[in-house]
Amino acid sequence: MPGGRSTHGECEGILSWVIDDGQAGGVDLSGLPVAICFRYSDDEPGSPWTWILYLDEQASSEQRAALEGIFTGRLQGDAAPHFPWIEDEVAEVRVAAISVDHTARRQFLRVRDQVTVRIHDRYPGDATVTCVIPGHEQAGEELVADELAVEAGPFDFRHAGVCGYAAGFAYSG
Repeated sequence: MPGGRSTHGECEGILSWVIDDGQAGGVDLSGLPVAICFRYSDDEPGSPWTWILYLDEQASSEQRAALEGIFTGRLQGDAAPHFPWIEDEVAEVRVAAISVDHTARRQFLRVRDQVTVRIHDRYPGDATVTCVIPGHEQAGEELVADELAVEAGPFDFRHAGVCGYAAGFAYSG
């Protein structure tokens, strides 16, 4: 469930996942949430991403290492075509309590006291409200975020009524 705001080439937002069923190197990752807080600018050469990777504090050290490898692109797999941020250095990897619910049209995400996303409902209309969110090529639904708030390191923003997108994903490698 991503949400974000884009204006004049600048984009900032949050992406989140819950792994329904999966493993990496024999390490079970099923049920684990992951989130990324990001900013990038199309006005900068190469549109570099500044981002923080959040891994759930309930995950074991082996699970966190596997997830960090996947979401940074360090592990082999098909992350590169799906994750545009892996070209750029992660600003920080943080371990935190992640609470997430991807129930249709009632999605929410909370990362300790640093990140909050609350989805209002499906976007009313036929217009496309999503931007560079990974997964556009997959069936999903366009959403409106009531709240998108971040207070974390290089990020401090608060938005309401911005775009969101929800879809299922299948990554492998």
